[in-house]
Amino acid sequence: MILSASGWRGIFSEDGDEESRSKKISGFHASVAEAAAALFADFVRKKNGGRAPRIIVGLDTRPTGMAVAEQVLNALAAKDCGALFCGVTAAPEIMAYARARSKEGCADGFIYISASHNPIGYNGIKFGLVDGGVLGGADMARLEDEFRKLTLSRDTAFAGRAENAVFAAALKNVRRYKDQALAAYTGFTLETAAGGQDAVLKELKAAINAGHAGVAADFNGSARTLSIDKGFFEDFGVKFSAINDKAGEIVHQIVPEGEALTPCRDFLNEIRLIDKDFTLAYVPDCDGDRGNIVFFDENTACVRPLEAQEVFALACLAGLCQLAWTGAPYVDENGGLQKTAVAVNDATSMRIDSIARAFGAKVFRAETGEANVVNLGRRLRSEGWTAPVMGEGAAGGSIVHPSSVRDPLQTVIALLKLLHIRSRAGKKGFFELWYERMRREKPYSNDFTLSGIIESLPAFTTTSAYSKDARLRIGGAGHAALKERYQKIFSREWERQKSRLHSECGISGWEARAYNGSEERRGVENFGEAGRGGLRIVFQNDAGMDYASLWMRGSGTEPVFRVMADVEGVNPALHDRLLAWHRGMVLESQS
Repeated sequence: MILSASGWRGIFSEDGDEESRSKKISGFHASVAEAAAALFADFVRKKNGGRAPRIIVGLDTRPTGMAVAEQVLNALAAKDCGALFCGVTAAPEIMAYARARSKEGCADGFIYISASHNPIGYNGIKFGLVDGGVLGGADMARLEDEFRKLTLSRDTAFAGRAENAVFAAALKNVRRYKDQALAAYTGFTLETAAGGQDAVLKELKAAINAGHAGVAADFNGSARTLSIDKGFFEDFGVKFSAINDKAGEIVHQIVPEGEALTPCRDFLNEIRLIDKDFTLAYVPDCDGDRGNIVFFDENTACVRPLEAQEVFALACLAGLCQLAWTGAPYVDENGGLQKTAVAVNDATSMRIDSIARAFGAKVFRAETGEANVVNLGRRLRSEGWTAPVMGEGAAGGSIVHPSSVRDPLQTVIALLKLLHIRSRAGKKGFFELWYERMRREKPYSNDFTLSGIIESLPAFTTTSAYSKDARLRIGGAGHAALKERYQKIFSREWERQKSRLHSECGISGWEARAYNGSEERRGVENFGEAGRGGLRIVFQNDAGMDYASLWMRGSGTEPVFRVMADVEGVNPALHDRLLAWHRGMVLESQS
């Protein structure tokens, strides 16, 4: 089992094949599911001061989902917990439902059965309370510790219970709880998109009805097949069409990257032959909390995918533009955003820093992991910051406050805002507000396309998180020891390379930054202090500005070690050189 803040995951299929489509789970994993649910029930009961909790349970469309749900529901019943089983549910949907039911005093937490983007034979469990997000780092660490103790104890036996009346009764009530979840999710999605300003959605809806818009999707049999997507967009005046829209019919790899985007690209090309209003489409992962984008590029007259870092950059841009468009109380007398922050993970490109600077906002970084980024955003808001957007650039996922989870609907809404809230008499649109801050030489034109918005983003060359060069298999000693060895090798190599890097690239210095949980430490002298967290080597130019970076971290959800290079400008030669240098040093550190 992989235990992380993003959830507990493993290959649950009975045959042990990560690509298996078997619906049966092993006896071991039946015990794991039961033990995990029992522990969470005790955890929530303690939070409640001894009161029996009510737990919402949902799952994505993996073949083993129902078998895991059966064990979870049995364990909750054995602990005298009430269970609201809403069946197949997208991750943002169950979290919105948990928020809504908690306000009514009808729920104390949720268990979501999913392995997110891992292969189809995997499954797992995410835990959350009533704030609409997964458990924070400290709570999750305590739960993991109790889980290890429980499963290693010879005095504890979890046999994996057979089907009984508990599960049969839960199935009878699925429709009622599912309908409640859909209603809660619809309302919360509108609230999040408005950002406390109903005028934003009113303007967007009027603009779409006047100019028309179409959005397509390849659901790939995910939990979003049974969520609000189609009705939500159509109520907004957006045309909508989808393929692979039957729950559980997963036809290609789950992670929405690379070849997995090809069916969606082909579908958008096909539908555009009939209706040119369709300009973009999205592909979610199995639990539906992220969705990468393909779009029609007017410059090349073809459909192409957006890089994950570009997707998040556009969502971030839309969030900052919305504050600027809204005006007071967010904008100061100089047109800058007052005490505004963007919370991102350590693997997010420095492109975000450039966008934030243009608005007078500041970027804060946490260790990779949705819970870490969300906790960082919460801390910033408690300190008086406005933090409208959070996210993980390398995965393309944006989290829009007050939501605490990535959501492809919010990503698509962000793109629609940038495209359709245009300048009109007496009011500048989103893109003009951005265009002015970038001080472009050409005068602003209201006749722009999504391609033009993408071209306006600060140029950076960044390793894709899912390219083969971004992953390494690392064994041997722990990650802290590896990073300490890396430091010695890097120090040696820096002395050899620094003159050339300065003369050819303008790199004159560097700083090491460590990321653990929601904390960033700059200027660390011992790379090993990063432990299993993230480590970035940030290079500065002669002006002392951050110019490029190298990043590393062992995945918390997959057995891989991830690396990345990030370089300002369109500079693939320097990027490739830095990445190859970085990979070589990591591999030498292992040996």
